[in-house]
Amino acid sequence: MKFGKVEDPSIIDFSIPSDHGDTEVILNNIKEKNDTAFNLYVGCAKWNRQDLKNFYPRGTKDELEYYSRQFNCIELNATFYRIFPGEQFAKWYDKTPDDFKFFPKLSQDISHLRRLNDKVYPFVDAYLDAASNLKEKLGTIFLQMHNNFNPKNWDRVITFVERWPKEFKLAIEFRHTDWFNDEKIAQELYHLLEENNMANILVDTAGRRDLMHMRLTNNEAFVRYVGANHESDYDRLDEWVERLAMWKDKGLQNIHFFVHQNLEVESPLLSAYLIGKLNERLGTSLRIPQTLVPPKSLF
Repeated sequence: MKFGKVEDPSIIDFSIPSDHGDTEVILNNIKEKNDTAFNLYVGCAKWNRQDLKNFYPRGTKDELEYYSRQFNCIELNATFYRIFPGEQFAKWYDKTPDDFKFFPKLSQDISHLRRLNDKVYPFVDAYLDAASNLKEKLGTIFLQMHNNFNPKNWDRVITFVERWPKEFKLAIEFRHTDWFNDEKIAQELYHLLEENNMANILVDTAGRRDLMHMRLTNNEAFVRYVGANHESDYDRLDEWVERLAMWKDKGLQNIHFFVHQNLEVESPLLSAYLIGKLNERLGTSLRIPQTLVPPKSLF
């Protein structure tokens, strides 16, 4: 994952900013309702052996089957590149445990090629028809917009969000800095997501600290964390544990945290480390993946 990569991570201030003021309002509203159980999902972005080197034991025949018995979720990036047939989603469903969830990315046909124009809706329908074969294992779907998709496309965003079938949970990642630098635009965006119960994705990557807006818009923290293949990766995760614990204490009930790296080799190790720390801090009991390389071995 090259997005936000820097040559020298040691010069980056990785401190997590203070919460946006309205995040407190969202959490207070959630705590008053207190109508769902707490859910924690932590995983990687991919399961293939080529990316997750040294993770699979020798002789592993089915990578997804093994991966899904180590982690409780996957951020499914493969679905960005093409719309898989429903039969493929059904096969993924059958290979994974009952408590496993997929968090698939919407196709680039929707986000990057047609950029939410009025031609995207047949693609949305086809995608959702296929992805629905995951049944109860379908987690939040996420939409990632191109870096150059800016607020001049605001009308497209409104139409897309309001037309989205609400039986499918959606989170959205905006990467153009103007969505957050202009306070009026930012507030309009946050309120649109709030009104439609959609998550505002938090992206923690070295070269784009401007995306750390720390603004929750519903009862879901959807975090995409990009490690820098640097010793600071573990300290950054420690800080996330504290922020997530604070949000949970204030009422947050859904944490979906996905670990990436510029070079994915250490992603399972970072994820295992994070799960262990969250179990200690939050009192949860997620299974900790059995990794083949000791933590911090590459630093």
